[in-house]
Amino acid sequence: MNHFCTQVINLGRTPQRFDGLVNTPVYRGSTIVVDSFKEWEEHKQNGGVYKHYGRFGAATAKSFESAINALEGGAGCMVFPSGLSACTHALMAFVAAGDHVLIADNIYGPTRSFADSMLPKLGIHVEYFNSCDLNELKSKINQKTSVVFVESPGSITFEISDIAAISKISHAMNAKVLVNNSWATPLFFQPLKHGADVSIQAVTKYIGGHSDILMGTATANAASIEQLNKVVHFFGETTSPDDIYLASRGLRSLAVRLKQHEENGVILAHYLNEHPAIDLVNHPALAMNPYHKLWQQSFSGSTGLFSFYLKQNNPCFVETFFDSLKLFHIGLSWGGFESLILPVGTPYRTQSHLPSRGYLVRLHAGLEHVDDLKADLDEALAIAQRAIA
Repeated sequence: MNHFCTQVINLGRTPQRFDGLVNTPVYRGSTIVVDSFKEWEEHKQNGGVYKHYGRFGAATAKSFESAINALEGGAGCMVFPSGLSACTHALMAFVAAGDHVLIADNIYGPTRSFADSMLPKLGIHVEYFNSCDLNELKSKINQKTSVVFVESPGSITFEISDIAAISKISHAMNAKVLVNNSWATPLFFQPLKHGADVSIQAVTKYIGGHSDILMGTATANAASIEQLNKVVHFFGETTSPDDIYLASRGLRSLAVRLKQHEENGVILAHYLNEHPAIDLVNHPALAMNPYHKLWQQSFSGSTGLFSFYLKQNNPCFVETFFDSLKLFHIGLSWGGFESLILPVGTPYRTQSHLPSRGYLVRLHAGLEHVDDLKADLDEALAIAQRAIA
């Protein structure tokens, strides 16, 4: 299977195991019994006794994990009850007291909050860096650095980082590289193939695709999966098999949905880039974007999520714009079938020097007809302009 549209249909499915059912059924349960003392002892000797407990996942989870693992090109995958949980537990798997951790300045906000609030209490020094500046990484990484955590494209502002170069620099100092890959999904980018050690997905977003589950995954390479497994199981995290079933169902249509998200996103990005009320569009698939060449080299596609700056930061203009939208609803998250928009204003950064602009807006292009979405934006911008005339 060389094509992703074929892989997402077939990976993780074994109908012959389940009486011909094309979908792995929902397996609910805490206790999984064995037939004999001998079988129990054999499992203990093979280190597999804990596989006979629901917390470690049954067929529903294993089928989904195997599919994501194959798409990511990993040695093993673990499922979590949210994307943030996948981020924080993957981070905790590779740190210890006295360590130094480098985190990209444009990381997902709640991941940053976790690192700032929790890691110092454990004796771990947290430092941020501009992940687009390799010289800054070289100057900050040291012998105590255990993890370099990157998100590409960056959260809210969508900068592209050179994961291969970051991995090479980090591995020279024996640091693990973790990448939040939720924007691209494994269909458009595979961090492990570029040298990263762990690839993280917020399954809540595009893989789930229907705004009805919270879930995450962390997929690791052969050198990292054992440590990830061991530490994560200490925390006792579990994910509902019903949610995993919904995620598996979402996975089957991921390729066709992403195609529409990508097409709508690029069309809207071009439209906004030419609109007189817009100062700047942050979308790596646009040829004028400063990260476009690196995106072309590393990614095989784009999705529906990007951001743009309104020229006006006049409160009346901003409020009127958002309140005049009919198809774009204000809300957190993204990756579902519906279009969303988020007021950001000024993104929080400590190491990146962002240009002084107007008002930053994050947009998720859903699966509606792009002409309707364009008309909705056009009308809202026109109404906002009249409000301050």
